[in-house]
Amino acid sequence: MVALHTAIAIVLVIALIIKVRVDPVISLILGSLYLGLAAGVGFAGTVEAITVGFGGIMAEVGLLIGFGVLIGSLLHSTGAFRRLVGLLVQSVGAGRLPYALTSVLAVVMPSIYVDVQVVLAAPVARSASPFIGKIGLPVLASALGCGIFAGYVFVIPGLAAISIAGLLDIRLGDWLLYGVVIGLATALVSTLLMRLLFHAGGFWDPETDEEVDEAMAEQEAADAAYLAGETDSAEEALHRSESDASRAEAESGVRRLPLMVLMLPILVPLLLIAFGAFAELGGWSTSFIAFLGDANMALFIGLLGAYLLSRASAGSERTHEAMEDGFHTSGEILLITGVGGSLGAVIEATGLDGVLGDLFQADEGAPVILSILLAWFIAAVLHLAIGSVSVAAITAAGIIAPILDSLTVSPIVIGLAIASGAMFALQVNSNFFWMFKALLGLSTKGTLKTLTLVTSVASLVSLPLVMLAAVIA
Repeated sequence: MVALHTAIAIVLVIALIIKVRVDPVISLILGSLYLGLAAGVGFAGTVEAITVGFGGIMAEVGLLIGFGVLIGSLLHSTGAFRRLVGLLVQSVGAGRLPYALTSVLAVVMPSIYVDVQVVLAAPVARSASPFIGKIGLPVLASALGCGIFAGYVFVIPGLAAISIAGLLDIRLGDWLLYGVVIGLATALVSTLLMRLLFHAGGFWDPETDEEVDEAMAEQEAADAAYLAGETDSAEEALHRSESDASRAEAESGVRRLPLMVLMLPILVPLLLIAFGAFAELGGWSTSFIAFLGDANMALFIGLLGAYLLSRASAGSERTHEAMEDGFHTSGEILLITGVGGSLGAVIEATGLDGVLGDLFQADEGAPVILSILLAWFIAAVLHLAIGSVSVAAITAAGIIAPILDSLTVSPIVIGLAIASGAMFALQVNSNFFWMFKALLGLSTKGTLKTLTLVTSVASLVSLPLVMLAAVIA
């Protein structure tokens, strides 16, 4: 009954938001109340889970969201994102842009903090979307979501990848060999499939699938002006608008700093976080390294750098306006993200993970294909229920670890199957879903069409690759 009530709660939230057009915050609270009371958590227990879940998410990602959104807003004021997108288009071409973005996120910059990646990468994706046309936003949003989570579950130092390897006693070097190949292939193939889907026409409707707030609309208008031009070629429009933008910046008193310098507020935090993670894995971390490598501190360092660069480039008045825009945007994101965490906490309070653990204890000694499918299924169901990729991966690995010796398949294959399943269908009970929605300017329906669908596609694409790995391992 717990699983049934969980499914009803998730469907209820989606129906209220999409069909009845109830605000997501109210819908999530109603879904949480239904599940807690229907599943026997009790009145006091339900309220406690909602409040503790909200507070827990805020403690975990509140500062990350606030700092990250402010960094994005400040860098927008300097024109850094528009110039970065221009460089990317000139380097790889508009047609290859989604594949370049998803590859970089999956393999070059896999993060132990997916929240950091999305707050830093979302402005780049939005700024780049005009180069791809009317379906640019959904294509790049899908590429972004797929790249982040393919890296998160398959590539070291992704938190889910490290956790699974540790719980199943898999050497990180062995995992890395398989994970990089499967993660990159999954990201590229899934992005291609999503692009074909959006190109087919009729699936994406900007009127109902996009939802841009006022501050974001102003940034979009600036990007549109930068990309202005009547030429057919995106590259030609880029060259033409580059000179126009340079003149406009000179006339308005904006100081044009080197692009590499402007991108330091993004690059430095990522490097600090990665350095701290590898130092911890290698056993040579110190308190100072851990201090600098903490995601909150790393992003604050990035925010400080972005603030100083914005003051030097755009001046104090524009910097103040950019900060106000960032505060406006982050307030909505923080509230809806916290309430999304409340639903996840109520689901966790129902004890669904224990039910699944008891259900699959009887399947010891299963053949290879069945073992892979079983591991994938456990992780997928846990993710659908709990709403956290990392928690689903860790819980699934914990359930399977005691019976691992009785399975006729390599532990690394089981681990990869768990990673594959843990990506499946990221949806409304995930706080990341609501961050993604707000940061990319999507409606709930649009987020289901991009993030939920692409993580489902990626999970299914990676499954046969895991089966192929079973032949090699």
